[in-house]
This record gives sequence, structure tokens and C-alpha cells, in this order.
Amino acid sequence: MRVVVMGAGGYVGSRLVPALLAAGHEVTATFTDATTAGRFWWAGQADVVEMDVRERASVRAATDGASALYYLVHGLGGVDFATSDRQGAYNAAHAAVRAGVERIIYLGGLVPDIADTDLSPHLRSRLEVEEVLTDSGVPTLALRAAMVIGSGSTSFEIMRQMSERMPVQVLPTWMDSQVEPVAVTDVITALVGALTAPLLSRAFDVGSGERMAYAALLRLYADRAGLRRVQVSVPGLPTALVSRLAPILTQAPAATVQTLVESLRHDMICGRQDFMVQLMPRRHVLTPVAEALDRALALPDETVPDSQRDVIGPLTSDVPWAGGQVSRRNGMPVHRGDGWRGLLLGPAPDPGAPAAL
Repeated sequence: MRVVVMGAGGYVGSRLVPALLAAGHEVTATFTDATTAGRFWWAGQADVVEMDVRERASVRAATDGASALYYLVHGLGGVDFATSDRQGAYNAAHAAVRAGVERIIYLGGLVPDIADTDLSPHLRSRLEVEEVLTDSGVPTLALRAAMVIGSGSTSFEIMRQMSERMPVQVLPTWMDSQVEPVAVTDVITALVGALTAPLLSRAFDVGSGERMAYAALLRLYADRAGLRRVQVSVPGLPTALVSRLAPILTQAPAATVQTLVESLRHDMICGRQDFMVQLMPRRHVLTPVAEALDRALALPDETVPDSQRDVIGPLTSDVPWAGGQVSRRNGMPVHRGDGWRGLLLGPAPDPGAPAAL
């Protein structure tokens, strides 16, 4: 089957393309700047095209001849990201209809059980994109996920970098809301499975089955990373204040951090788990959250090419600001012990652990 992956250079898209190729599909991978495709090991096996989702003509050209369309484009930052998202979704839907695409597969965010008007701008925009694609009349399968765990994932990297740089974690009481993380490898499996699911427009909640408070997730991360952290719950901290302060502690784009933080005040947990039946292979076992964290923190063997690495772990093609001071090697956390970072991280949890990075 010929499929087009819009957003192939993003975190999920860059890991989805090789999975589709391995499944025997012909893939058109779109990039805003096609010259950047060379950093991905699979670029020579896919049809790489340059496309600006805001330009209808280039979207039509990319979609021509495709049987399925993956829409993995999101604008997390900027003053008018919602308008750009809406325009891109309309262009993709229009192109899919003209090209006779059989199905659209979209990855969005979990939608809390609240009024649409109470959603954060980020979640409201993702839901609007889903609605635009579905209204095209092309059968649309929308996969909804909360935090995707994997090295290079924006939400994971924000958690990693903030955890490393905050020995005392001041947490607003609204962070007691629940989250259901999911490993990127399970998201990829579900996305590939959506190609053969029944042709019926509907949404699937995709998660690990493990629900926990955000504070508990931070504690679990600290445990797997070998960090000693103190959590202090503070009532009354407004979301807007936290979203302005959080970017100081991470190398992720400030607008992206602010947008994601605004979503933390809601429970981000799955409803029905029927994606396991409709999208996943029989007897598929979901990756436990603790295992996903371990694999995301794994120190890679630099002699192993990206094509042979664990997709949950770091790849050389990941964004430059991804990564941190802590990794895991031989089942133990290891970290640098130099300067102020060493003071923040503290000594290694086990003096018999492998040498520091």
C-alpha cells in the first residue's frame, strides 16, 4: 500500500516511517525542508518530498496516488498555532478527498471528560484537527494519547530535564490529576495497525493501562534515573505562572513547554481500551511504564546504527536539545558528576555502578 506520512521528520513520524517500510508499504515522507531528511537512516528507502501543510498545492502533490494518509502535523508554539493547525487540516482533508485516499490516520491527544470550552488551547486545537479530518468524509481513525515515553519525545524530554534541574520539586496541587503514559513503541504499533482496522471513522484512546498522578510519575522517573528529589505540594499556584516558569528549566522551545503545561490540570487517562483489539496484534503486551523509562534512559552503543537501535531509546537523528545528564547502563543509572550539575544530581546511587559518563 502507498501511504503518505505528513510530519515524517517529527518524533513519532520519524519512527513510524521505518515501521511502515518494514511492513512492506511504499512510503511518501513529507518534510517542510527536504534537505533535513538526510539525518534519518531510512531516507533513501522512502519517497521524500517537500511540503508545506499551509500550501494546498504542495499538499495535493504529496497526497497524489496514496491509499492512506497519516497526519502527524501539530503546531505547539506560536501565537496563532491553532489557526495554522486548522488550515493544515483543511488542506490535508481536501487533498485526501481529491486523491481518493481510503483512510486518514491521525495522532492527537487524549480528550478529558470536560466541556470543549474548558480544554487547554493545545488540546482544543488537536480535537479541532480531528474533527476537520473526520468531516472530510474520508474514514478517519484518530488515535489519542497522553504522554508518549521515549527519548526525544517532547513531553518526556521536558520531564527529564525539569527533573534533573529541580532537586526540590515545587508541585501545584492541580498536578494531582491523573495521567496514563504510553511507550512510543506501542504508539507506533497502533498506528501501523490502523492501516488494517475497519474503515469506520472513530477515535481510539491509546495508553499503557497504568494510571498515576503526575507527581507519582515524576517520582517514578526519579527512581529509575537514580535521582533523589523532594516534592513539595503548593496550593494556589496558577497554571499560567507555572507555564511561564517551566521553560527556564528545559531546553525545549519555550512556547512548546508553555502549551503542554497548560494541559496538566486535567486527567489524561484512557476510556475504552478497545484499541488493543482493533489496532494491536493478537497477544500484544503493552510496555510497562517503568520499563519504558528505563529504555528511554538507556545509554546507546555509538557503534550501533539507528536502524538497529531500540526506538524508545535515543537516536542520532533526534532533535539537538533532547537528552540529559542521566542515562542507564547495565541496569544502573549513571551520570556526570561535574560542576553544578553534579551538585543537583547528587552522587551515584551505587558506588559499584559503571563509570560515569
